[in-house]
Formats: sequence, structure tokens, C-alpha cells
Amino acid sequence: MNLLRAAPALPLALPSALALSLALLPALPGPASGQTRVGEISTTFRLVGPNDKVVVERYDDPRVGNVSCYVSRADTGGLSGWVGLAEDPSRFSIACRATGPVALPAGLPQTESVFRQSASPLFKALTVTRILDAEKRVLVYLITSTKLVDGSPFNSVTAVPIETAAR
Repeated sequence: MNLLRAAPALPLALPSALALSLALLPALPGPASGQTRVGEISTTFRLVGPNDKVVVERYDDPRVGNVSCYVSRADTGGLSGWVGLAEDPSRFSIACRATGPVALPAGLPQTESVFRQSASPLFKALTVTRILDAEKRVLVYLITSTKLVDGSPFNSVTAVPIETAAR
């Protein structure tokens, strides 16, 4: 009677999935253009890996000068957060402000995606969309969470008035 047994073999799909994941890592979206991390605070202590935190980032609107949007969002820590495999929760807030005179550039669309940032390695992103309210002369900025399968109902909105020329 043979008491030694061979260790169970890994399913063939596991090494393939791991290789695919590693191959896709360089293709993951990096920080949004115009993004600046303003600050962060720790919210949960993690024994292994970085703490969970709330981060505040600034995004300057690439098409409308003198508009900066400040986004606060959860950043998952721990070991999975450290290696970039954690999915951040869909909890965020946005506040956009005029940092100087705001004027509409020619050809600005009614609705346009302005910023997008990955919130998980493959399928989830935070998106800031600019909406023009021409009647009230206001730019509305809406942040939402998008997922490959279904998005999140969580959202936040802010508005920036457009300067009118002196009459």
C-alpha cells in the first residue's frame, strides 16, 4: 500500500488566469491627466499593508479654464490594496470651484466625460461628467461609479457659474 500521494495538480485555468492578470497590469489606466493628490487621512488601521484612507484629489477641467474639482474618495488598504487588487467602495464626494474667471470655450458639448479614474484593477471606475446648463449659465459636474456589469446608484453633484460679460 502506497502511503505517499501526489499533491493535487493546480487546475490548468489558474496559471492562465494569473498570467493574463499579470499581462494586463501595465495596461491599467494610470492617474487621470491633471490630477493632483491634495491630501489623505487614515480611517482604519491595517496590521499588514497600508491603512484604509480617504483621499482628496484635485482635477482641473481640461477644456474649461479656471475650474478645479475636488474629489474625496475611499482608498482601500491592506495587502490587496497594497498590490493593487482591492476594489474601492463607491463612496465619494465632489466640489468644483472657479479659481478665476470662467468662460465657455467654443464648441463645448452639452455633456462630456471630463475625468475617469480606475477604482479596481479591471472593471470599475469613477467618472466625472460635465453638463452645461445653458439657460442658467452654469456648469454642472456629476461624479458616478461605473462597472462593467452594473453601475452604482451613488453619485454627487456640484455646479460652477459661468461669468457673464459686464453690460
